[in-house]
Amino acid sequence: MNSVEQKLLEKIADLHKVPSGAFNLRKNGQAEMRNSTKDIEIIPKKNKSGIDIIIKPNVKNKSVHIPVIITIGGLHDLVYNDFYVGHDSDVVIVAGCGIHNKTCKTSQHDGIHTFHIEKNARVKYIEKHVGEGNPDGKKILNPVTKILMKENSFMEMETLQLEGVTSTIRKTNAKLYDGATLHIQENILTTDSQTAKTIFKVDLIGKDSSVEVTSHSVAKDNSYQEFKSDLIGKNQCFGHVECDGIILDNARIVSTPMIDAVDSNASLVHEAAIGKIAGDELIKLMTLGLSQSEAENMIIQGFLLG
Repeated sequence: MNSVEQKLLEKIADLHKVPSGAFNLRKNGQAEMRNSTKDIEIIPKKNKSGIDIIIKPNVKNKSVHIPVIITIGGLHDLVYNDFYVGHDSDVVIVAGCGIHNKTCKTSQHDGIHTFHIEKNARVKYIEKHVGEGNPDGKKILNPVTKILMKENSFMEMETLQLEGVTSTIRKTNAKLYDGATLHIQENILTTDSQTAKTIFKVDLIGKDSSVEVTSHSVAKDNSYQEFKSDLIGKNQCFGHVECDGIILDNARIVSTPMIDAVDSNASLVHEAAIGKIAGDELIKLMTLGLSQSEAENMIIQGFLLG
């Protein structure tokens, strides 16, 4: 790999070399490298682009990396990945896509990921998106995540988009059965005239199922962000959505909540707070010698990265 490709992998998957475990690297619409292990099998699909990732039952403390990089202009990459997570397993899945587009053409990646999580399984899923290169060449990323969680399973999903993506539509649709728990943390930064739209829909079907969704977003310059959430409680369950946004310059953020308590024992909550950086925070940092721009950047990094 050249230096551009290596830097993309570092940004989206924290990879400095080829991982020793299970992995699949996709580059410019084609499988570049792949490795399965005795615990995690990666199989290419026969009838369409993508892979099946099969994690066997009772697998503990294992990880699988499936990054995607695009380094050419004019490519529209569409891929379907299915994750089959065996019962009582505990795994980390690292995905994400980096686009380096040095042309004036559009580069686009649409990834459709479907999770089939069996009873008592635990999954941590990390997805990072990065765009870079010629500002006149569009970098478009449209991830779709479908989640089916069986009894007493747990999933933690972290999504991060911090630079360079011209536009994105991010869709997550989850169905949770008895005792299933889903935690989602989303962090998005848009600048210039970039746009980002997030759509969450979670069906709390099972008794004592629960979901926590937290979205932190920063919109700068003339960028636009839209956040939509739809929680449907169909049993004794708990759902909480929190959307916090910071606006700078001429940017705009729209938050649209929907909660639907079909069952009288459903407890559903939505919170939203959108505004500018507090003046006292800026003043405090500027008294320490930082410029206003440096102070704003420090606050934003802390807000997005915790």
